[in-house]
Amino acid sequence: MPFHTVIKNIRLNSFLNQTEFAEKLGVSFTTVNRWENGKAVPNLKARKAIDDFCKKNKIDYDVRELNKE
Repeated sequence: MPFHTVIKNIRLNSFLNQTEFAEKLGVSFTTVNRWENGKAVPNLKARKAIDDFCKKNKIDYDVRELNKE
């Protein structure tokens, strides 16, 4: 599954809009928007934040999914 789909699925399964998801991860709305549109990929720090968010919210997520594209 492409990384932008993984990111969007995590956000949607959390019932968050892009702004709320960005706040939870400590990034900007623009950053989340670029991830979801496939224009950028999360850096290592952001991947850690995504992983921590998923663990905290019991969302099944494998950080390696972001490396497939």
